[in-house]
Amino acid sequence: MASIRKFKKEINDVLSEIIEDCYACQLEADDKVSQKAEKIIDEAIVTFDELIAKLHQRDVEDVKGHLKGIKATLTDKSAALSAKISKLNA
Repeated sequence: MASIRKFKKEINDVLSEIIEDCYACQLEADDKVSQKAEKIIDEAIVTFDELIAKLHQRDVEDVKGHLKGIKATLTDKSAALSAKISKLNA
């Protein structure tokens, strides 16, 4: 990880793209799908808050390992949210 600032930007970019995909899905869908997309948006926001909170933890002994864990969590959760969006579009 080059810097914490770049990592924050990456978290923001990844989850913002997921939210944008949900908005695009809402434009083309009925109310039922729109409500499901809204839940995905809420999950993305909660994920963002959790990751930023973990990133700001001060009592970490292994910083590199901690950041790798956050990166893995970001990858896993973004993949899961993207899969949910794909199901909505199908």
